[in-house]
Amino acid sequence: MPMEQRAEPEVSPYRTFTRAEWAAMREDTPMTLTPAEVSMLRSMHDRLDMAEVEDIYLPLSRLLALYVTATQRLFRAQQNFLGTEDTKMPYIIGVAGSVAVGKSTTARVLQALLARWPHTPKVDLLTTDGFLYPNAVLAQENLMEKKGFPESYDLPELLRFLSGIKAGKRPMRAPVYSHIVYDIVPNEWVEIDRPDILIVEGLNVLQTGRLPKDGKAVPFVSDFFDFSIYLDADEGTLQRWYVDRFLALRLTAFRDPMSYFHRYSKLSDEEAVETATGIWERINLVNLHDNILPTRQRADLILKKAESHTVDEVSLRRL
Repeated sequence: MPMEQRAEPEVSPYRTFTRAEWAAMREDTPMTLTPAEVSMLRSMHDRLDMAEVEDIYLPLSRLLALYVTATQRLFRAQQNFLGTEDTKMPYIIGVAGSVAVGKSTTARVLQALLARWPHTPKVDLLTTDGFLYPNAVLAQENLMEKKGFPESYDLPELLRFLSGIKAGKRPMRAPVYSHIVYDIVPNEWVEIDRPDILIVEGLNVLQTGRLPKDGKAVPFVSDFFDFSIYLDADEGTLQRWYVDRFLALRLTAFRDPMSYFHRYSKLSDEEAVETATGIWERINLVNLHDNILPTRQRADLILKKAESHTVDEVSLRRL
């Protein structure tokens, strides 16, 4: 009788945890946010309650505390080796994922938790929206339908900004983007002045490009990250979240006469669903397939969300 062949375990660079397994990693990490503060950090249609913070984000805060401490020790070791006295380098965390997956909520929760570590580090948050080309440039280059795709960003300017942050330059200025007018705000800037930790949130922050055959160095945004997070969800779930958000905005932000999308505020429910679905399929789904999803496996941590907006699986890259 032939011996039963044992199935080979799947080879993966990640260790994957259930929600309960990950929640146990919190240990004694204290809760430093109140229910009211957690509610204020939540974006439209995201589900964020105390249980989500306790089970997902407090363990992550503990892990990041360990990583930041280890990185600082390594930085001091390099200083000793080189005999230099460089300024302290900020620890940079990247947050990537699809439209409507909840990147902004995750980034804000992490900022709030990390800023309340002992010795209250300075934690800044930057979205890459400010590095989109202005609408006038996008229209001239026929890229308005590809807003949010890699080619719609002023990548050299974003790389210059991150390089300055890592070099300890102060202050560094980033352009401001308005979601109301759907464009860069002229002559407005946000200043980032030597934070201890910088969180960079955006659709394509883990994106790479084609490597040169001559082996010359080509910097990518993710080259400046010390840790990266990818927020994941099934395609159908992402589409439903996007349509739900569109319907909510139709009754709120779109009603502002200054809104770029003001015309959508007059749509019926049926028209709004049809319009949102069309935008999703024509733009956001294409960007997800071509540019965002292929970068998932480059993240250090993957948070897989269920339809309820809660994280039900966590994958951490092995060291």
